[in-house]
Amino acid sequence: MSSEDIFDAFRRAEALLADRRPLEALRALRPVLAENPAAHSVQLLAGRAYLHTAQFRRAEEAFTTAIELDPADHYARLALGRTLQRQGRLTEALAQIRMAAVMNPTPEYQDALGEVSARVALQDR
Repeated sequence: MSSEDIFDAFRRAEALLADRRPLEALRALRPVLAENPAAHSVQLLAGRAYLHTAQFRRAEEAFTTAIELDPADHYARLALGRTLQRQGRLTEALAQIRMAAVMNPTPEYQDALGEVSARVALQDR
């Protein structure tokens, strides 16, 4: 695939995910992942698509790779935390969401932190 074809496939995958068509987005993203597995933006988009299709292990792998590529990416940490939360791994989720909230103290992140903190507290009873 040419670099132009890869770019077009990536943009198509983004559009499909925005249109809430994550399975189609993953199909469009497949050659992009094959050509650019170490691209942060590719891993982040793949993680989002995997999360929207409840492929939690794959989402976890993609978000973890995105964080390895850019440890300062607060969104990847939030998304990893949400992925771990969906798997019932609340303590691990809390650590990631806490880091994300410190890096980006917006209401959305604070709400996520409060929600997971409360669930961990209930679990520890």
